[in-house]
Amino acid sequence: MFVALLLGYFLGSLPIAFWFGALRGRNLLQEGSGNPGALNAYRVLGPVPGFMVLLLDLFKGILAVALGEGVGGSPLGGLAGGVGAVWGHAFSPWLLFKGGKGLAAGAGVLFAVDPRLLFLSLLLFAILFALFRKPYRVALAVALAQPFMASFLHPAPAYLLFGLGLGLPVALRHLKDWHR
Repeated sequence: MFVALLLGYFLGSLPIAFWFGALRGRNLLQEGSGNPGALNAYRVLGPVPGFMVLLLDLFKGILAVALGEGVGGSPLGGLAGGVGAVWGHAFSPWLLFKGGKGLAAGAGVLFAVDPRLLFLSLLLFAILFALFRKPYRVALAVALAQPFMASFLHPAPAYLLFGLGLGLPVALRHLKDWHR
Protein backbone atom coordinates (compact mmCIF):
# COMPACT_ATOMS: atom_id res chain seq x y z
CA MET A 1 0.00 0.00 0.00
CA PHE A 2 2.93 2.33 0.61
CA VAL A 3 3.96 1.98 -3.04
CA ALA A 4 0.38 2.85 -4.08
CA LEU A 5 0.48 5.95 -1.85
CA LEU A 6 3.80 7.07 -3.33
CA LEU A 7 2.67 6.40 -6.88
CA GLY A 8 -0.51 8.39 -6.25
CA TYR A 9 1.51 11.21 -4.70
CA PHE A 10 3.84 11.39 -7.70
CA LEU A 11 0.94 11.38 -10.16
CA GLY A 12 -1.02 13.97 -8.18
CA SER A 13 2.02 16.21 -7.87
CA LEU A 14 2.28 16.81 -11.61
CA PRO A 15 1.40 20.53 -11.85
CA ILE A 16 -0.82 20.48 -14.93
CA ALA A 17 -2.17 24.04 -14.52
CA PHE A 18 1.31 25.45 -13.90
CA TRP A 19 2.58 23.76 -17.07
CA PHE A 20 -0.35 25.08 -19.10
CA GLY A 21 0.50 28.57 -17.85
CA ALA A 22 4.20 28.13 -18.62
CA LEU A 23 3.35 27.08 -22.18
CA ARG A 24 1.60 30.43 -22.59
CA GLY A 25 4.34 32.42 -20.85
CA ARG A 26 2.31 32.91 -17.66
CA ASN A 27 3.19 32.00 -14.07
CA LEU A 28 0.04 30.89 -12.26
CA LEU A 29 1.88 31.06 -8.93
CA GLN A 30 2.14 34.83 -9.39
CA GLU A 31 -1.00 35.66 -11.39
CA GLY A 32 -4.66 35.51 -10.50
CA SER A 33 -5.14 33.91 -7.10
CA GLY A 34 -1.58 32.54 -7.10
CA ASN A 35 -2.99 29.03 -7.05
CA PRO A 36 -1.93 26.57 -9.78
CA GLY A 37 -5.35 24.98 -10.11
CA ALA A 38 -8.12 24.68 -12.66
CA LEU A 39 -10.09 27.72 -11.49
CA ASN A 40 -7.07 30.00 -11.61
CA ALA A 41 -6.12 28.55 -15.00
CA TYR A 42 -9.62 29.44 -16.17
CA ARG A 43 -9.30 32.98 -14.80
CA VAL A 44 -5.82 33.66 -16.17
CA LEU A 45 -5.61 31.52 -19.31
CA GLY A 46 -9.24 31.37 -20.41
CA PRO A 47 -12.05 28.83 -20.58
CA VAL A 48 -10.49 26.25 -22.91
CA PRO A 49 -7.20 25.80 -21.01
CA GLY A 50 -9.10 26.01 -17.71
CA PHE A 51 -11.46 23.23 -18.79
CA MET A 52 -8.57 21.11 -20.05
CA VAL A 53 -6.76 21.52 -16.72
CA LEU A 54 -9.95 20.53 -14.88
CA LEU A 55 -10.32 17.36 -16.96
CA LEU A 56 -6.67 16.40 -16.56
CA ASP A 57 -6.77 17.00 -12.78
CA LEU A 58 -9.91 14.84 -12.53
CA PHE A 59 -8.14 12.18 -14.57
CA LYS A 60 -5.10 12.32 -12.23
CA GLY A 61 -7.36 11.33 -9.34
CA ILE A 62 -9.09 8.55 -11.27
CA LEU A 63 -5.80 7.17 -12.58
CA ALA A 64 -4.18 7.26 -9.13
CA VAL A 65 -6.97 5.07 -7.73
CA ALA A 66 -6.73 2.62 -10.65
CA LEU A 67 -2.94 2.38 -10.44
CA GLY A 68 -3.10 2.07 -6.65
CA GLU A 69 -5.46 -0.88 -6.96
CA GLY A 70 -3.15 -2.43 -9.52
CA VAL A 71 0.01 -2.10 -7.46
CA GLY A 72 -1.66 -2.64 -4.11
CA GLY A 73 -3.55 -5.68 -5.35
CA SER A 74 -6.78 -4.63 -3.65
CA PRO A 75 -9.22 -1.74 -3.29
CA LEU A 76 -7.17 -0.60 -0.28
CA GLY A 77 -4.32 0.18 -2.67
CA GLY A 78 -6.76 2.33 -4.64
CA LEU A 79 -7.71 4.24 -1.49
CA ALA A 80 -4.04 4.84 -0.72
CA GLY A 81 -3.28 5.90 -4.29
CA GLY A 82 -6.20 8.34 -4.24
CA VAL A 83 -5.12 9.88 -0.95
CA GLY A 84 -1.59 10.23 -2.29
CA ALA A 85 -2.86 12.00 -5.42
CA VAL A 86 -4.71 14.65 -3.43
CA TRP A 87 -1.71 15.26 -1.15
CA GLY A 88 0.55 15.48 -4.21
CA HIS A 89 -1.81 17.91 -5.94
CA ALA A 90 -1.99 20.16 -2.88
CA PHE A 91 1.70 19.94 -1.93
CA SER A 92 3.68 19.38 -5.13
CA PRO A 93 7.45 18.97 -4.81
CA TRP A 94 7.72 20.39 -8.35
CA LEU A 95 6.36 23.69 -6.99
CA LEU A 96 8.29 23.65 -3.71
CA PHE A 97 5.27 22.11 -1.90
CA LYS A 98 2.81 24.68 -3.17
CA GLY A 99 -0.09 23.42 -5.21
CA GLY A 100 -3.76 23.49 -6.00
CA LYS A 101 -6.65 23.28 -3.58
CA GLY A 102 -7.15 19.57 -4.30
CA LEU A 103 -10.77 19.82 -5.40
CA ALA A 104 -10.50 18.52 -8.96
CA ALA A 105 -8.07 15.71 -8.12
CA GLY A 106 -10.20 14.88 -5.06
CA ALA A 107 -13.36 14.77 -7.17
CA GLY A 108 -11.66 12.32 -9.53
CA VAL A 109 -10.63 10.16 -6.58
CA LEU A 110 -14.14 10.19 -5.11
CA PHE A 111 -15.62 9.27 -8.49
CA ALA A 112 -13.20 6.36 -8.89
CA VAL A 113 -13.64 5.04 -5.34
CA ASP A 114 -17.44 5.39 -5.17
CA PRO A 115 -19.44 7.86 -7.28
CA ARG A 116 -21.91 8.18 -4.40
CA LEU A 117 -19.17 9.89 -2.37
CA LEU A 118 -18.77 12.47 -5.11
CA PHE A 119 -22.54 12.93 -5.32
CA LEU A 120 -22.85 13.39 -1.53
CA SER A 121 -19.98 15.90 -1.57
CA LEU A 122 -21.54 17.92 -4.38
CA LEU A 123 -24.94 17.79 -2.70
CA LEU A 124 -23.52 18.98 0.63
CA PHE A 125 -21.60 21.73 -1.18
CA ALA A 126 -24.76 22.89 -2.98
CA ILE A 127 -26.82 22.96 0.22
CA LEU A 128 -24.18 24.79 2.27
CA PHE A 129 -23.45 27.23 -0.53
CA ALA A 130 -27.16 28.03 -0.88
CA LEU A 131 -27.28 28.75 2.86
CA PHE A 132 -24.02 30.64 3.39
CA ARG A 133 -22.70 31.89 0.00
CA LYS A 134 -19.07 31.50 1.12
CA PRO A 135 -17.40 29.06 -1.33
CA TYR A 136 -14.10 28.69 0.52
CA ARG A 137 -15.79 28.04 3.86
CA VAL A 138 -18.20 25.61 2.23
CA ALA A 139 -15.32 23.74 0.53
CA LEU A 140 -13.56 23.55 3.90
CA ALA A 141 -16.70 22.16 5.55
CA VAL A 142 -17.17 19.55 2.82
CA ALA A 143 -13.51 18.53 3.11
CA LEU A 144 -13.90 18.09 6.87
CA ALA A 145 -17.06 16.02 6.30
CA GLN A 146 -15.25 13.47 4.10
CA PRO A 147 -14.44 11.00 6.91
CA PHE A 148 -18.08 10.98 7.99
CA MET A 149 -19.45 10.52 4.48
CA ALA A 150 -16.94 7.78 3.64
CA SER A 151 -17.71 5.97 6.92
CA PHE A 152 -21.43 6.33 6.36
CA LEU A 153 -21.28 4.63 2.95
CA HIS A 154 -18.52 2.16 3.86
CA PRO A 155 -18.44 1.36 7.60
CA ALA A 156 -14.86 0.11 7.69
CA PRO A 157 -11.82 1.72 9.33
CA ALA A 158 -10.02 1.96 5.98
CA TYR A 159 -12.70 4.29 4.64
CA LEU A 160 -12.56 6.51 7.73
CA LEU A 161 -8.80 6.86 7.17
CA PHE A 162 -9.42 7.43 3.46
CA GLY A 163 -11.85 10.27 4.28
CA LEU A 164 -9.36 11.81 6.69
CA GLY A 165 -6.49 11.48 4.24
CA LEU A 166 -8.54 12.95 1.41
CA GLY A 167 -10.16 15.79 3.36
CA LEU A 168 -7.14 17.02 5.30
CA PRO A 169 -5.03 18.44 2.43
CA VAL A 170 -8.11 20.10 0.93
CA ALA A 171 -8.98 21.61 4.31
CA LEU A 172 -5.41 22.82 4.84
CA ARG A 173 -5.39 24.53 1.43
CA HIS A 174 -8.73 26.23 2.14
CA LEU A 175 -7.84 27.50 5.63
CA LYS A 176 -5.83 30.42 4.28
CA ASP A 177 -8.94 31.63 2.43
CA TRP A 178 -11.23 31.33 5.46
CA HIS A 179 -12.12 35.03 5.32
CA ARG A 180 -13.65 34.69 1.82
